[in-house]
Amino acid sequence: MESSQSRSSGWAGKKNRIVMMILLAILMMSLSVFVGERKESSIIVVRFPSGAEIEAEVADTPEKQLFGLAFRDELPPNGGMLYIFEENGLHRVRTKEYRFPIDILWVDESHHVVHMLEHADPCAKDPCPFFGPPPEAARYVIQTEVGFLKRSGVAKNDELTYTLRM
Repeated sequence: MESSQSRSSGWAGKKNRIVMMILLAILMMSLSVFVGERKESSIIVVRFPSGAEIEAEVADTPEKQLFGLAFRDELPPNGGMLYIFEENGLHRVRTKEYRFPIDILWVDESHHVVHMLEHADPCAKDPCPFFGPPPEAARYVIQTEVGFLKRSGVAKNDELTYTLRM
């Protein structure tokens, strides 16, 4: 008959092995992000009623959702970042480690602008402020170069069209 001490030490060993395997898996996934081949980002062309367009990189990975435009020196002309959230909500964003100011749009499921913020400053170190939430639920957040909203005449309730660039 097995003693309770040997059973508990057997369980502790299994538990340690499981924890080590999980940590190893996390390490391997992290390395693949930094060392592995990077896939080309999806680009969505966002068209505004004024005729202005931006080519928005889709934040389609957990890393892009977390970091967004952080650590980049600039946006390409008429470039941006499009966050697509799984659900409508009062989504907030930060500009932690951004190196340039941005304009931010919150857009609902029907592609109408529900809120805008001009000139969100970058933040180099914590605590970084959150921008938002919008007054109404949004499904998308679009970040553009500072000044884009003013130049393009974007207004609340504008309906945007999205086209996937192939």
